[in-house]
Amino acid sequence: MATGDGVARTAGGTSRPAGEAARPEEGSSPRAASGADAERATPSPLVSPAPSRVVPAGGLVAVHAHPDDETLSTGGLIATWAAAGLPVTVVTCTRGERGEVIALPGTTSEGLAHLEGDGVALAAHREAELATALLALGGGEAGAVGHRFLDQVDVPGTAQPAASGRPGARYEDSGMAWVAPGVAGPDPEARAGFATVPIDDAALRLAALLRRLRPAVVATYERGGGYGHPDHVRAHAVTVRALHLAASDDAALPGSPWRPQLWQAVAAAGELRAARSALAAAADVRGAAARAGLTFPADDDPLPALARDDAALGDLPPGALATVPLGPVLDRVVGALRAHATQVQHVTVPTAPSAHLAGAGVLGWYALSNAVVAPLRAHERYLVTAGAADAQAASVGSAG
Repeated sequence: MATGDGVARTAGGTSRPAGEAARPEEGSSPRAASGADAERATPSPLVSPAPSRVVPAGGLVAVHAHPDDETLSTGGLIATWAAAGLPVTVVTCTRGERGEVIALPGTTSEGLAHLEGDGVALAAHREAELATALLALGGGEAGAVGHRFLDQVDVPGTAQPAASGRPGARYEDSGMAWVAPGVAGPDPEARAGFATVPIDDAALRLAALLRRLRPAVVATYERGGGYGHPDHVRAHAVTVRALHLAASDDAALPGSPWRPQLWQAVAAAGELRAARSALAAAADVRGAAARAGLTFPADDDPLPALARDDAALGDLPPGALATVPLGPVLDRVVGALRAHATQVQHVTVPTAPSAHLAGAGVLGWYALSNAVVAPLRAHERYLVTAGAADAQAASVGSAG
């Protein structure tokens, strides 16, 4: 339930004012085994004990690199907050100018292949997709999910004016290259982009917005950027720095200091493996994938950076790991995924999922531009840390 008192709660955990999240032992949540390391750790498909279920309270700010990331990484969280009638703002760092374009017949992306490589036109189209997705996450209520592009946030009293609307004066997509199914790396041919923006240029803007909005929770990726995209890695580093600035008495920012919690999107490695395997083993999914020209990850493909060792997650203290079930807001999330038609394809939710899929925590599936089937999992998981000191620890290994 929503309390309106600025406290983010987890069911079964302890209520804490914003900025006073449970503090795991040093190195536990930010240093939990991730990606390939997680695969070498405990193979258990379930986190034990079960993480605390989120009870929304206070405002939410979700910080993301490009249009579509808000839905792919934190769609359930955003929709859950909006459904509770609480303030939600999505902050997008770039407009996805260097994204690939799927252009799938029979969708709103049909005939749009020409947008790939045309940064100005693609940015404009992806802004429109983002607006539609945010409307879906807000249950069709205009304004239920607010939005700001980070480069449009000014910092009164400083030399940080909002960027003009013209390309070149904005934070731009740095581009990326697929290095494995679901894992990205830098584009070797990329020009300068958001990943190379001076960190305080971006962080001051975000910190000013956080002081203005005063949310209870700030959500973003873990330090590996979720799946390795350089803009995602930078968005994490910018968020961590912004939390430090927003909380500092010495920062040259308007407004009084503010200390929200930091929620970093993660996944249990065993659960992610189980979900992938369940999809690959389902005859109906294999048939649909074959008809659509999609493939499946190989058993030995690396997991993305957001994956954490199940045992390490299970060992976290109460309140340090939160879960958001997608079931109650599934229609909103699916609508938002489909709105990003140039980036997300074949979003499928069976009306009667098999027991095999349900047992693996899979509600459906989709694919990105790499044409690899990815699970639409039944829940999202978040590492919960205090917004200043713990956020600094969580930034170890981040760009910047």
